[in-house]
Amino acid sequence: VGAGLFSVLGTLLLPGLALLARDWRLLQGLSALVTGLLLLFWGSPALFPESPCWLLATGQPARARKILWHFAEPGGVDPEDGSEEESSLVTELDMLGAQSPRPQYHSVLELRHTRVAWRNGLILGFSSLICGGIRAGFLRNLAPSEPTFYWPYFLTAGLEAAAAVLLLLTGDRWGRRPVLLLGTLVLGLASLLLLAGTQYLPGWTMLSLSVLGLLASHAVSALSSLFAAEVFPTVIRGAGLGLVLGAGFLGQAAAPLADVHGRGGFFLHHVVFASFAVLALLCVLLLPESRGRRLPASLRDADCLRGSRARRRRPPPPPHRAG
Repeated sequence: VGAGLFSVLGTLLLPGLALLARDWRLLQGLSALVTGLLLLFWGSPALFPESPCWLLATGQPARARKILWHFAEPGGVDPEDGSEEESSLVTELDMLGAQSPRPQYHSVLELRHTRVAWRNGLILGFSSLICGGIRAGFLRNLAPSEPTFYWPYFLTAGLEAAAAVLLLLTGDRWGRRPVLLLGTLVLGLASLLLLAGTQYLPGWTMLSLSVLGLLASHAVSALSSLFAAEVFPTVIRGAGLGLVLGAGFLGQAAAPLADVHGRGGFFLHHVVFASFAVLALLCVLLLPESRGRRLPASLRDADCLRGSRARRRRPPPPPHRAG
């Protein structure tokens, strides 16, 4: 969530870069050049090492041991001469590496064999899709008479930053599912009120509801990505997170459909996504709470995440002594 603030910073810097470039071709070339510099870090394991958690989950203990030792060296820690727990970890990794097992890679298509994990991913992807598609209606209500560029652009960037800060303050305190439920509720209410009161509400009310809906959509979108990273198992976490993010971009791609038939197309677009927002509110209730839980490593672990945290069993009473 904190890393999303850098995306907001790039959004705010883009108009200044466009003002300096003055030509869209030069601007496109500069953007491609900066993005291409990231390819220099492709083969740099020192800066971007592979996840040891993923390596262990896919049966690659030798590579995981090498990266863990690389992490320990800068701190002056020698795991082989450490505590008893560290020594046992070293021994276990050496035994796993001596067996030289073959890596066991997994595909996101294996979710179809699960009972719960596929449902959690579908709900989070659905929430991300709605947030990407419903923003077009809120943005159009910000400037209904004369389309302006800078006002909705900077307002959207500011609301995205505000949503990130809001999640940083509430995500760990209240939990993922309550915050996602609250954000989806606000999103649905704002869209329904705008849909029902377009001809009756004053302008300042329309503006306030649009701003509130945009804030909720950014918060739900970011939290859906965070939620997906915590409910998908380690073996397919990257692919699952990519599907949820892709669903959000797919929703954004549906925004131009609102202008196909003028006002009628926009009304239909708003009705569809407002209905989806209400449906998503019911689906969020089926999600588990991931705060304070261990990240699932395998598909079986992801299937054990239920709608609510399992209650702790009380210890059995002590046996009565005879006589």
